[in-house]
Amino acid sequence: MQVETLRWRDGRLELIDQRRLPLEFEYVVCEDAAQVARAIRDMVVRGAPAIGCTAAYGVALEGQRHVGASRAQFDAALERAFQVLAESRPTAVNLFWAIERMRQCHAQTRIDSTQTAATALLDLARMIHSDDIEINRAIGRHGAPLIADGARVMTHCNAGALATAGHGTALGVIRSARDAGKRISVIANETRPYLQGARLTAWEMVQENIPVTLVTDSMAGHLMQQGRVDVIIVGADRVAANGDTANKIGTYTLAVLAERHRIPFYVAAPLSTIDIAIADGSAIPIEERDPAEVTGFRGVRWAPEGVGVANPAFDVTPAALITGLVTEKGVIERPGAAKIRALFKP
Repeated sequence: MQVETLRWRDGRLELIDQRRLPLEFEYVVCEDAAQVARAIRDMVVRGAPAIGCTAAYGVALEGQRHVGASRAQFDAALERAFQVLAESRPTAVNLFWAIERMRQCHAQTRIDSTQTAATALLDLARMIHSDDIEINRAIGRHGAPLIADGARVMTHCNAGALATAGHGTALGVIRSARDAGKRISVIANETRPYLQGARLTAWEMVQENIPVTLVTDSMAGHLMQQGRVDVIIVGADRVAANGDTANKIGTYTLAVLAERHRIPFYVAAPLSTIDIAIADGSAIPIEERDPAEVTGFRGVRWAPEGVGVANPAFDVTPAALITGLVTEKGVIERPGAAKIRALFKP
């Protein structure tokens, strides 16, 4: 099954509502930047690359909506779009990367007609979308040799087609390894508290007919101790200049366990997820989400009223615990500041 996480149809942006998977499959329609920002904030769409593509289309929507306005009104509407989208989620750097690209496009068309400017913005959003798919496939090609025939691959959260424009980063590597003829199986951590592993990764693997076993997050160490995990591969929401990586909460725990049990631990992410402006992981903002995600799920509460809740959405894995960073330019073994800088040289 080909998953279209997001699609542009008839002047509107359509997003798979990932909150409803796997029980229901439906699209949410967005017609302006505010609706797109709400979809990002409420996790209709999630995953750093997908958020970046979605934000780009959010800007393009505003350009299309105000194409008949005066230039001043058009520019004011675009500025509001940039602001509301930038406030939607703080950790995924692809959001800000995409907004900056759209800002540059807007700036370059300031002397043009609103029609020309709106067309340029939509063209760029479409390019960001299509480029992401090709980048993911390149990540898959580079990462597939890291997965041995017969490997049992553990992953965390969802870094698949649903987290990107298509194919995926961590799951893209798994897909590419399968497509190369390797017999692999996946161990999907359920990923508390929002269950992206249970709801999304397991669903994607079932659709692909890739053998998948669902486990709770707290079972990971036991499986490693029993010799039932061969390699771990995860995605990323932001990678600092020294290789420290922010990913879904629980990733750091896996990396520590992998180090203890001498299991290779890989991060798969596009260059757009690397934030060279941040020296190390201590500067990565960590989103604190609604306590209701921890006290219950989908209207069912299991925690007592009055309990305090901490709900950080991400944690940071130090570069020293990462065996390799898989990008569209290749695999960077034991990533560090010098190796990451080299990725951005012409």
